Amino acid sequence: MSAQEQIKETVDANDVVLFMKGTKSMPQCGFSSRVAGVLNFMGVEYTDVNVLADEAIRQGIKDYSDWPTIPQLYVKGEFVGGCDIITEMTLSGELDQLFEQKGVTFDKGAADKIREHNA
Repeated sequence: MSAQEQIKETVDANDVVLFMKGTKSMPQCGFSSRVAGVLNFMGVEYTDVNVLADEAIRQGIKDYSDWPTIPQLYVKGEFVGGCDIITEMTLSGELDQLFEQKGVTFDKGAADKIREHNA
């Protein structure tokens, strides 16, 4: 199976997927840590894919999304964005709206706390 096929299968089989450097319990870069931290704090169930473990996946995800950086968040098969976009969406409430629209369970109170803390 090619890297593109593996990526597509992972994105299609899971409601929320974060392609990141490291894992959700041990991120290995600040940007990945920030996005994983938001998802973890909000109680979102997601699949993490450590791009450092496989060079073909690391490059393949950039080609798959036509997005040059890691991390990359997918929700219900749709590419949402990287660290800056996820941060902005969290602070504006757009990430809450996306999760609600897509039927992804999350802790609204935790999302509100993130916004309160960053106000």
